[in-house]
Amino acid sequence: MTFPFWMLIVVLATAAFSIRVLGLFAGNAIKSSRFSWMLDDLPGLIVVSLVASSLADQSIGTWIAAAAALAVAYVTNHVIWTMCVGVAAYGGLLWFGL
Repeated sequence: MTFPFWMLIVVLATAAFSIRVLGLFAGNAIKSSRFSWMLDDLPGLIVVSLVASSLADQSIGTWIAAAAALAVAYVTNHVIWTMCVGVAAYGGLLWFGL
């Protein structure tokens, strides 16, 4: 390998390490600030945003299956049951052509 390839590897490794270190420092700064309450809800907010963005351009059948899964999640608070009902609802709706 030539010198430019090694330099590219060093620069990319340094950038990747710097991003992680800066994230660590930023996370510690937020934990000790008055905005630390936001970190408690962050994982749930990330999941909701991922689900909402995946449902944005889906068919009505997908929305109905997602609503069924949401209802089961609300009632049971059980991840496995929520997944099973969501998949079963989606499969059933596909079976009936919706």
